[in-house]
Amino acid sequence: MYYDFFGFREPPFSIAPDPRYLYLSERHKEALAHLMYGVQGQGGFIVITGEVGTGKTTVSRCFIENAPAHVDIALILNPRLSARELLSAICDELEIVHPAGATIKQLVDQINRDLLKAHAAGRHKVLMIDEAQNLSADVLEQLRLLTNLETAEKKLLQIVLLGQPELQQILALPKLRQLNQRVTARYHLDAISSNELPAYLSYRLGVAGMRGDVFSPAAIRKLYRLSNGIPRLINLISDRALLGAYSEGEHEVTPAHIRQAAKEVGGSNLGPKPAGAGHKPDLPGYMLLAASLLLAIISTYWLYQQWSGPATVAEAEADEATVEQTGAVLRENEPEGLVKSEPDEQDSAPEIPPFSFPEQALSLPEAFRGLFGVWGVEYSPREFPIACDFARASGLGCLERQGSRRSLTFLDRPVMLMLQNDAGNEGYVVLRQLDGDVAEIVLPTGPIEVSFMSLEALWFGEYRVLWQLPEYIADRTEPRNAAGEELWLGVRMMELADAHGTSLADKARVKRLSAQEQVRWYQSLRGLTVDGIAGAMTVIQINNDLEADVPRLVSERPGGMK
Repeated sequence: MYYDFFGFREPPFSIAPDPRYLYLSERHKEALAHLMYGVQGQGGFIVITGEVGTGKTTVSRCFIENAPAHVDIALILNPRLSARELLSAICDELEIVHPAGATIKQLVDQINRDLLKAHAAGRHKVLMIDEAQNLSADVLEQLRLLTNLETAEKKLLQIVLLGQPELQQILALPKLRQLNQRVTARYHLDAISSNELPAYLSYRLGVAGMRGDVFSPAAIRKLYRLSNGIPRLINLISDRALLGAYSEGEHEVTPAHIRQAAKEVGGSNLGPKPAGAGHKPDLPGYMLLAASLLLAIISTYWLYQQWSGPATVAEAEADEATVEQTGAVLRENEPEGLVKSEPDEQDSAPEIPPFSFPEQALSLPEAFRGLFGVWGVEYSPREFPIACDFARASGLGCLERQGSRRSLTFLDRPVMLMLQNDAGNEGYVVLRQLDGDVAEIVLPTGPIEVSFMSLEALWFGEYRVLWQLPEYIADRTEPRNAAGEELWLGVRMMELADAHGTSLADKARVKRLSAQEQVRWYQSLRGLTVDGIAGAMTVIQINNDLEADVPRLVSERPGGMK
């Protein structure tokens, strides 16, 4: 088909639940984290819900491949069974020998003996049921009874229910309140956001063996509107659009390819549309009229110039105004994907003003107020005299170091610099962004741009930065939680292994390492101190690699923001 034409090793948009193609959006990361965290617990139920096609099954396959070594998983794909049939299917998955026609009691006893044996051997049993919204209330009640199997210390069976949103409504029924109370973790998997779609497409294309852009920006916007961010619909439309581009000999997918693909795979019934959404013709008649008028004006003006010589200033301004008014009609109604011309850059950029010391220098409390402001946090030095204690309570870490410009760009966070002039006078400046010699600094009156070279002459290497504390520090005033830390790192190391592993075998090897060895692998990869401890520098670089939504000093953010 189109694979050779685009340079793919395999189809990039198959709807099969291949864990290699799981793009871990923020929502998928959280869902996977709930699964990984849940199996560290003491039994009970974990419930993961989501609309059709949002990736529940793929997340479950990824979890199965990366579950802790001591966990044994039984997977039920067809839950439209009676209670006895389900128990028999569970025995089959757990490889428990049982007689044909065994009663419910006999099956439960067999399962109980197997769970006790596994517990004695240090194993943990997990039962996963996909499409769990199809389970009847009687069968769900039988599953609850299975979780009664326990020792004095813990329950012996963990059950994961994966289903569509109506599963939550079923569990809310009064007769299932005992089961609902045993749910230790639940998460609803939403569609991916429009900001994540370019990265989603790029990730799947990369796994399939291609580097580069195939979908135009306008095509991506059209794809999101027609799929509503549901991964399965994204895959179906994208696959068909690539086929359409291939049939036309085009190496770029356009909005027209997306529109036609959506019609072929589902017409207008692909998914829920935003309220008020309606059909908009590609090029209305009035736009054709406006375009013709503009072309006529430009042609007439050009001929007039050729035959009559240069126009007077007044005549030229009048003609330009007419053209601009007509052009405004086009711009206001231009079709999606129309390429806009950019104004020519000026021949020479304006000179960057130098930093003025001490006039533009800040006191230490003012500088901390400005640095917290960059993170969207309001800081009052009078109420919280110890800034770093306030930072921790706000979910931020406080780091004080000595370094150079290279250190600042490596951290890639807004930074507070301590400055000193020849007379020994000290002051501070908050560096918000850095681009070449252009430094954006934060003053009480607002941000301004100054020359970084003028700052560097006053800076002797001392700086302070704020950084995002990981989610496993639930109570920001308490010590870190070891289990939560391992979970947080485990989810991120899986994604980092996929991004930086040199081969499929190498990626699998990294995923099998212990948490400490994974951290050592990443620290070595990034040139950090290799100690196996996820300290501030390591966490900051993990967030940089995974494009965490935090303020940056030099790196461009998705969508062109910094």
